[in-house]
Amino acid sequence: MSEHRAQIVWSRSSADFTYATYNREHEWRFKGAVVVSASAAPQFRGSADHPDPEDAFVASLASCHMLTFLAVAAKRGFTVDRYEDAAVGHLEKNAKGKLAIQRVELDPRITFGGERKPDAATLASMHDAAHHECFIANSVLTEVTIKPAAGT
Repeated sequence: MSEHRAQIVWSRSSADFTYATYNREHEWRFKGAVVVSASAAPQFRGSADHPDPEDAFVASLASCHMLTFLAVAAKRGFTVDRYEDAAVGHLEKNAKGKLAIQRVELDPRITFGGERKPDAATLASMHDAAHHECFIANSVLTEVTIKPAAGT
């Protein structure tokens, strides 16, 4: 149905090229104009000052869930004024002994506007629908859980 592209650009800045010395900083370029400085995670000799691929994976899942949740809320007649999430991904060994983001916990905090506000069961139903319709969640094996929603 559609294509989605990212350009990844890396150039060596170290004097030599060994596992211990090569630089991990690089760029993610999107849609020609958006450039994000990125790196490996610090535990893999990267910079803590830049997002790493694992951060991006977690952000992608959380962002997709949010965008799908907003669509679900709008279609059900609820007004969302603000949505924040403090998502956490867990890099762990999988059944094959390989490192993988095994679990992602979403912790959305939603502020609803207008007269109509969802009760706890409706809110849980909306999150369930968003999770099952999220393109990214449908693309991965990672377990994604959503903490009990707090909406006001």
